[in-house]
Amino acid sequence: MSLMISVSGIRGIFGTDLTPENLTRFTAAFGSWSGSGKVVVGRDTRVTGQICEDIVVSTLQSVGCDVVKVGVTPTPTVAMSVLKHNADGAIIISASHNPADWNALKLLNGKSEFLDADQGKEVIRISEEQSYSYKKYDEVGSVITDDQALEHHVQKILELDYIDSELIASKDFSVALDPVNGTGAIGIPAILEALGVNTIHSINDEPNGRFAHNPEPLPEHLQDICSLVKEKGCDLGIVTDPDADRLALITNKGNLFGEEYTQAAAFDFMLDKKSGPCATNLSSSRVAEDVAQKHGQKCHRSAVGEINVVKKMQEVGAVIGGEGNGGVINPDLHYGRDALVGVAMILQLMAERDITSNDYRNSLPDYAMRKSKMQLADVDGDAILEKAESIYKEYNPDTTDGVKIDFEDGWVHLRKSNTEPIIRVYSEGTSAQKAKELAEQVVESVQS
Repeated sequence: MSLMISVSGIRGIFGTDLTPENLTRFTAAFGSWSGSGKVVVGRDTRVTGQICEDIVVSTLQSVGCDVVKVGVTPTPTVAMSVLKHNADGAIIISASHNPADWNALKLLNGKSEFLDADQGKEVIRISEEQSYSYKKYDEVGSVITDDQALEHHVQKILELDYIDSELIASKDFSVALDPVNGTGAIGIPAILEALGVNTIHSINDEPNGRFAHNPEPLPEHLQDICSLVKEKGCDLGIVTDPDADRLALITNKGNLFGEEYTQAAAFDFMLDKKSGPCATNLSSSRVAEDVAQKHGQKCHRSAVGEINVVKKMQEVGAVIGGEGNGGVINPDLHYGRDALVGVAMILQLMAERDITSNDYRNSLPDYAMRKSKMQLADVDGDAILEKAESIYKEYNPDTTDGVKIDFEDGWVHLRKSNTEPIIRVYSEGTSAQKAKELAEQVVESVQS
């Protein structure tokens, strides 16, 4: 596998694809793009994190940037630090849910948002052309360390006027936690303790980057935390990915809440507090629309990708947004996925409504999602998408990002992969069988 380069950064297996050479080149390009200004640098717990941090910090200094190091900390904490320090951008050293041998550079601009397409393409251009320059000895940047970044992040959550830590504390919640040896092992206990949650049962809570299981918070990886919730009689189970921007939940019965439903619960909570629309991407569950309609609001859809959701939120004035992978985006804090604020919102919802996590989950509509793919080989992917649009034109398909067809009892979304010769086929239905039938129906029609 070769280095994956996109507008949001670079990603690869350290030592083969991701090397000191390309780390240096890409960092120098970003530093130059940022105007050799102030750049925040943070990282997750991966074993190669310190090596990458040393290279990134030194390179940024070399192109004249002043660096604020926040160390091992959740991705949303780095985003909050950009705002705290009025920085020109940030580099997050994290490969998110990828396995432990991967690492990556994720890039934020001065608004603490991931780079948009134009900004990312410019960084790539500078990197490829190596049109940056290193400074003389008396022009190199400085370095400071901020060891209060997480405390600042937690305090800003507590200052949200709809988060009542005293009410949450009064419920004496018991919580189970699986941060998969990532930064959630640092960030989630900090927000729980600040909210007065004193009973925390943790597994895989050493922030050493040696992930105890596949770090993507999918059902097949979460049986241990489900068992822990039942064994300890917890009110809620919390799971984060290695950089703690995604949040998965387990109900008090030890059942999976469902990543898609993390977002739905956040929408339900916020739309009860504020009047306004919400936004998510095209491949997220229809339950988002159900929740929005319950509150008399509209759920807007964007192309897949966090920055695309953010842009849609800003365009429509959304009071809450997110992605179905457990990503909660609360603009009152910052425009980025944030598991810490997600935890606070879920506990506040449970406390205010005096409802168990299982009963709340059962109050939401049930949908089943299916994810598959079509191999392209010598087939023209664009032609496949055009055919789908034509065949299903009576359904007014959404072509914002590939082709999404909404049926009465579900939907199918076809979109080309950016990294593989495939078309991703996401479908959702009122049952797993219905999701399968809809996907197979659309795939068969475009292949015939």
